[in-house]
Amino acid sequence: MDRHRARGRRARPSRRKPLLYTAVASAVLVGATATGAVYVKAQAHDGPGAVSSAAASASPSSSPTVTEEASVEPVAEPAVDRDALLAKAMRAVTVAAGAKASVAVLDLDSGASAAYGDAAFDTASIVKVNILAALLLQAQDADRHLTAQEKTYATAMIEHSDNASATALWRAIGRADGLDAANKRFGLTDTEGGEGELWGLTQTTASDQLTLLRQVFGDESELGESSRSYLQGLMGEIAAGQRWGVSAAADGSQWALKNGWLPRSTTGLWDINSIGRVSADGHAYLVAALSNGNSTQTKGISLVEAVSKAALSVFRDITED
Repeated sequence: MDRHRARGRRARPSRRKPLLYTAVASAVLVGATATGAVYVKAQAHDGPGAVSSAAASASPSSSPTVTEEASVEPVAEPAVDRDALLAKAMRAVTVAAGAKASVAVLDLDSGASAAYGDAAFDTASIVKVNILAALLLQAQDADRHLTAQEKTYATAMIEHSDNASATALWRAIGRADGLDAANKRFGLTDTEGGEGELWGLTQTTASDQLTLLRQVFGDESELGESSRSYLQGLMGEIAAGQRWGVSAAADGSQWALKNGWLPRSTTGLWDINSIGRVSADGHAYLVAALSNGNSTQTKGISLVEAVSKAALSVFRDITED
């Protein structure tokens, strides 16, 4: 391991010629005066308000006439199936035999998202974000700040991916039980902490990691503003040699991330993961890219970078076929 039918009553037709009228929106006959003035309430199918109008008063000897003023139902925009678009984009990504990848993306500005794959993966070191989020939540519950030692561990664990620091904070939160309890509050449903000290073998999905990122970077979070800002800051100061992964999809230096890499001793194959926030074309995106079965670390990095770019293309090329 690095180790989101109304009822209506027709006006009575003239004996000489039937009167036919059509309403674009559903019409409800509210009432009629003694002189024959008929009030009609018309409402478009999807509008929140009603448009009312009154027909001109008709003399007792003339045939009643109803005039309806109906609002026109707007043409709905076709729904965009971003999951299908992402599946299409992923067909252009080369995945080596034996390897597997999954990715999820959220446009923070629009709230639209897309996901590809629902399999579980080892977290490797991306779980370190989850560990710190759990620690910050526990500290909030206890109405305390992190200690100086906890901050030292947190900095080393996130910025440098230090494993000893991760183990210390894994123990501090109560290992898997503490992680799972925090994740229940965070809304993660498919993540399970690793056994014993094996925090890197925590199992998760790309969609769950997107949920975690929303807790870190979104406003609707179990974490307070100061806790979110603290974790975001550390993810924006990753050591130079670890600035790969989802950052490849950014169009500049605006990113905050955490990567994970783990060679499995049983197979010799690599788990390579990357999660974080990136900016592209004036939008902010959250991206979680997971992979396993990579023959080398380098090939795994190339894979998560390719799937991250494919994920953002769903939004960048939305008007293209």
